[in-house]
Amino acid sequence: MKELREEIDALDDQILALLNRRAQAVIEVGKIKTDQNLRFYVPEREVEILRRISGKNPGPFPNEALRSIYREIISASLALEKPLSVAFLGPRATFTHMACLKHFGESAEYVSQINVSDVFDAVERGNADFGVVPIENSSEGIVSNTLDMFIDHNLLISGEILIEVAHDLLSVTGDIEHVKKVYSHPHAIAQCRTWLERNLRGAAVFDVESTARAAELAVDDPSSAAIAGEAAAKIYGLKSIRKRIQDNTNNFTRFIIVGKIAPERTGSDKTSVLFSARDEVGALYLMLEPFSRHRINLTKIESRPVKKKAWEYLFFLDMEGHLTDDPVAHALDELRMRAQFLKILGSYPRAI
Repeated sequence: MKELREEIDALDDQILALLNRRAQAVIEVGKIKTDQNLRFYVPEREVEILRRISGKNPGPFPNEALRSIYREIISASLALEKPLSVAFLGPRATFTHMACLKHFGESAEYVSQINVSDVFDAVERGNADFGVVPIENSSEGIVSNTLDMFIDHNLLISGEILIEVAHDLLSVTGDIEHVKKVYSHPHAIAQCRTWLERNLRGAAVFDVESTARAAELAVDDPSSAAIAGEAAAKIYGLKSIRKRIQDNTNNFTRFIIVGKIAPERTGSDKTSVLFSARDEVGALYLMLEPFSRHRINLTKIESRPVKKKAWEYLFFLDMEGHLTDDPVAHALDELRMRAQFLKILGSYPRAI
């Protein structure tokens, strides 16, 4: 045991020395970026590092843990160059906040915003480098308010983040017998509806603006409980009554990173667009036919009413590939000629 611990200590000393050598190299890279007026944050480079490290890992250290460690190394390294400012749909301890931490790490500067519109405004006005907002949930579907923002804002999707959504029932006492009221975001309540009907049929259920707000209310009232994530329990000092009460155990939310940069091709990318079809027979078929002919996999199509004109619709489309890939470029050129309106929201690395 003593020899093994001495070996671990020696290895830790080597890791520490290498981390500082890496940090010094990052500082030099930052100087070059400043001299050449290059952008500090390069998402495709971050993805390249994570994919390369994961691919070379022989084990037994798990890849998921390795990626988490390297995200923090990258986050701290970026802070040595220039701390990133990230606006997010707050407050702290929401799943959006957790998505931010998963992607940008602890060393970024996070700016909580009240609503999705404020996140877009903060990035567009230059008050934040990037914004993080939810775009869809595997149980509840698309977040329509986020889609609507792209009509009035000239921002790009610079990346995506996938988070498993696990809801816990939290309270001050940790005792289900004390619970008379339950607070949470409407989506979280909908995702736990069956569990609530079976286990808390007599409790009143109230919608609030976020799971974090629900946790705040539960702190002040021993007869209340919040449906929120595990992080809310840690931040607000609540006890878990029941863990993972969501009805669907395979429950994920996809978040998008909005910004002003267009990431370069990584080889595993997505492209997102908004378009509207002309009012003619077979219009939607005409819009989608080029993607089939160029053998492009469409991963999502969603329709939204045009708010300024009754009975007209916008379509949100996700596809595999990057704008610089010839098949994607050719299909979008054809779509542009056929569509009444087309807005390319960006190409970005697929979530790892």
